[in-house]
Amino acid sequence: MDDLIEAARDAIDDAYVPYSEYTVGAAIETADGDVYTGCNIENANYSNSLHAEEVAVGKAVSDGHREFERIAVTSGKRDGVTPCGMCRQTLSEFCDDSFEVITDGDDPTAYELGDLLPTTITREHLDA
Repeated sequence: MDDLIEAARDAIDDAYVPYSEYTVGAAIETADGDVYTGCNIENANYSNSLHAEEVAVGKAVSDGHREFERIAVTSGKRDGVTPCGMCRQTLSEFCDDSFEVITDGDDPTAYELGDLLPTTITREHLDA
C-alpha cells in the first residue's frame, strides 16, 4: 500500500491547479503490476478540468490495460479525499465492486469501490 500512496503523492508535483490550489494525485495499479499516475489539471472552464483518477486511468487504458487491482488517491492536504462520483463511475467501467480504493489521510484507509458507489451504471444497463 505504501508504494502506491507514494506514487500518488509524487504525482501531486505535476498538478495544475491555479484556481482551487487543491492538488490531487492518483496512482492505479494494473492487473500485471504496472503503475500509472495522474494529477488534477484545472481549466478556466471548470467543467473541462481533469481529475487525477481519470488521468491515471486514461493513461493506463491508452496503453492497453483494462484490468486493475487498486488505486491510491491523495491530496496536498492529506485529508483522506476519496474519488468523486464521476471518477467512481469511471473506475466501475473497468473494476468490480471489490476493487480497492486507498485514501491518504492521518492513516491510509482502504475502501471497496462497491461500498463507495453501490448499484452503479454498467454496460448491462445499456444492453437492456
